[in-house]
Amino acid sequence: MSKGAILVVDDESEIREGLELLLTSEGYGVSSAETGESGLGKLGEQPFDLLLLDVSLPDRNGLDLLREVRRRDPDLPVVLITAYGSIDMARAAFKGGALDFITKPWSNDELLAQVAQAVESRKLREENVHLKRALKQRSSFPNIIGKSEKMLTLFDLVSQVGPSRSTVLISGESGTGKELIAKAIHSASPRADKAFVPVNTGSIPVDLLESQLFGHVKGAFTSAISSKKGLFEVADQGTIFFDEIATISPETQAKLLRVIQEREFMRLGGTEQIKVDVRIVAASNVDLLTLVREGRFREDLFHRLNVIHLQLPPLRDRREDVPMLLAHFLGYFSLPLQLFVTGDRLLDGLVTPNDA
Repeated sequence: MSKGAILVVDDESEIREGLELLLTSEGYGVSSAETGESGLGKLGEQPFDLLLLDVSLPDRNGLDLLREVRRRDPDLPVVLITAYGSIDMARAAFKGGALDFITKPWSNDELLAQVAQAVESRKLREENVHLKRALKQRSSFPNIIGKSEKMLTLFDLVSQVGPSRSTVLISGESGTGKELIAKAIHSASPRADKAFVPVNTGSIPVDLLESQLFGHVKGAFTSAISSKKGLFEVADQGTIFFDEIATISPETQAKLLRVIQEREFMRLGGTEQIKVDVRIVAASNVDLLTLVREGRFREDLFHRLNVIHLQLPPLRDRREDVPMLLAHFLGYFSLPLQLFVTGDRLLDGLVTPNDA
């Protein structure tokens, strides 16, 4: 495994070849360029951990090139190579944003020490950025407990998915937090100040689900004594979340597909098309693709729902999160218990001091 990627920009072939031989023998990956422009081209092709840059190049002044590199990648460590070490050169190098400079001829041990320090500084910056990102993501989802790599990756995906308009399918076993993730997607979207409407399709009787979703007009059925809005209308401009989406009937699947495609529907018993702007997030604890193959779920609806797919890991696959979860729930449940044992109003004579 490479210790880091280094770009050498120097017009002298002996310098380039010598540095490449020295650095590769120490485990670094090395690329080289003989002009400033070709060096900039290589910087645009791949990321590097360090740039070794000659001050005197045939096409550009190294200090001018340094400013261009700083503009493109402010965090890339740059060590200047010069044949004329002086106080003025040091000032110019540091003012231009160089991490350090070395003079020709150099001591290989000193150069390797400078290279190791520069590459390490790059890695520390990247780790710092990653940590800040992780902390920011963690604070963005206060109700979701986890700091494992799987959860941090999931937080990152939610942050990316949230601002889009795309339909999202969340898969995961029961208890993995699918509704929490759906709420996080809504909170990370431009619809955050609008309604988030959860629908547990598995708990609503089939004959009532369509009325719940699309509403009905007065007289649509025996007990419809007045018109009523459906959940799609309630969720207009916001997000509607279908939990246990696999349980909906084939008839409701067809109507849901039409809403996704046309962004409109009719209330039960009605004749007027009602337009809505609703983002749909669905969740399932069973494999919808398997149901499609078995003919129990519409393939066209599956593809409409599966525009973006998030797979939630079970707790057994992120055991490093267990201590955080334990601390959270112990704190959550111990507070009401303390209030019950010590609160005068709650007890009101039911518990004596000795009982407590």
